[in-house]
Amino acid sequence: MDDEFVPSGPFELRRGFRPRPGITHAVFDFDGTISWLRHGWPGIMAGLFREHLQPIPGQSEAAHRAFLMDELLALNGKPTLFQMKRFVEIAEHRNVKVPPAEELLDEYQRRLDEKIAERALLIKSGRAAPDSFLIHGVRRLLELLKARGITLAILSGTIEPRVREEAMMLKVDSFFEPHIYGSSEGSVHFSKLDILNRILRETGSNGAQLLAFGDGPVEIEFAKQLGGLAVAVCSDEEINGSGVIDQFKRKQLVSAGADVVIADYRQPELLLKILMG
Repeated sequence: MDDEFVPSGPFELRRGFRPRPGITHAVFDFDGTISWLRHGWPGIMAGLFREHLQPIPGQSEAAHRAFLMDELLALNGKPTLFQMKRFVEIAEHRNVKVPPAEELLDEYQRRLDEKIAERALLIKSGRAAPDSFLIHGVRRLLELLKARGITLAILSGTIEPRVREEAMMLKVDSFFEPHIYGSSEGSVHFSKLDILNRILRETGSNGAQLLAFGDGPVEIEFAKQLGGLAVAVCSDEEINGSGVIDQFKRKQLVSAGADVVIADYRQPELLLKILMG
C-alpha cells in the first residue's frame, strides 16, 4: 500500500476521505465489477497480443506481459475495439506487422465467448448458481443500496444486448432497469460520460451525489470529473471472493483518482457505512 491510502477493515481509503451521505445515484461497470462471467479476460487478451508481438531485446517475458497488461487495462471500460487499436499502434511503432484491429477483436471475442458459453451452461443447467458468477458480495450491496432508495445504473463497454442478457442470467437486471447501458456492435463512440450526464440531468441531481464502482479507469475518471465518489473494484480474475486486490487494476484505478480501493464487496454494510456515513 502507498502512503496515499490507509486501511479501513478490508478496504483502502485515500487520505482525507470523507463519506457522502447525500448520494442519490450509484453506477457500476458490469464485467469484473458485477459479473464474473468474463473473468480471466485480461489474460486471454494479453495472450493473443503476445502471439503477435515479441518482447523487445533485453525485456523479460514477465516484463513484456506486464507491459501488455498495463496497456490493455488502461482502456478497460471502453469498447474492446479501443484495446485492439492500441495494440496495432504499438506494433506499428515497432515496425511489426499484425492483423487489423477488427480481426484481432473477432479472434479475441471468439476465445472469450468459448469461456462465457461454458460458464453460462453451468448456470442454465443448474450446476452452478447465478451468484457463483457475481463478484463476491455484490448482490447484498445492491439490496442495501436499493433499500436506501438510490437509483442504480450499469454502464458497460460490452455491447448492450449482451449486458442485458447476462444481467438477466445472473438475476441482477431488476436492480438496474431501466438504466442498463452498453456499447453498440463495433462502435468506438460509446460515451459513459454522456450517459452519466444525461442520468443526472434527467433526475435533477449533480455529480456530488454520484457514487461509481468500476474495475477500469474510464468510469473512475468520469466520476471524479463530475465531482463524484469513485470506488476501485480490484477484483481477482482467478479466484472469486479471494479478497486479494489485483495489483495491475489497482495501479490503473489509483492513477485515475479512485477514493476507495476494494477487492470485492465483502462486509457490504461496513462498506456503505464508510461510503455514505
